[in-house]
Amino acid sequence: MLKPIYEYDYLVLGCGNPLIGDDGFGPAVIQHLEKHHQLPDTVATIDCGTSIRDLLFDILLSPRKPFKMIIIDAASGSGYTAGEIREIHIDQIQPEKICDFSLHQFPTTNMLKEIKEESPIDLKVFVVQVSTLPDEITVGLSEPVQSAVPRMCTRILEEIGLTAI
Repeated sequence: MLKPIYEYDYLVLGCGNPLIGDDGFGPAVIQHLEKHHQLPDTVATIDCGTSIRDLLFDILLSPRKPFKMIIIDAASGSGYTAGEIREIHIDQIQPEKICDFSLHQFPTTNMLKEIKEESPIDLKVFVVQVSTLPDEITVGLSEPVQSAVPRMCTRILEEIGLTAI
């Protein structure tokens, strides 16, 4: 049986919709971590899909907070190369995305700001630059974004104090 979310020291949350091409980066990272890396039982990896808002609300109300929370997502921005991974800060979220930040109903910036500023949680948000986002259902990541999956996993392992095996 799984432990309640608040019992984990580290949460890795993969956001995205795998039916929208590169938007499925977060779930692909979670899948790769679970398949290729042995994680301690203090780490929870969660494919949030497009439903992270409720999970973050639960974390805010939890009696115990994780030490670190890492959110993985896909983003589109000018000046970046497809497959490039970068950390973004809460204040970098575009104003027009205030309620759904990302390509798929990311939580409100207010909730993220509260976690970052008013809780002991070390919050990190990492995004990959998408190649393109399709106008219709398209399963699978582009080659540049797919090649970023293992690199993101290595970055996550470093963030939680583990080395890639």
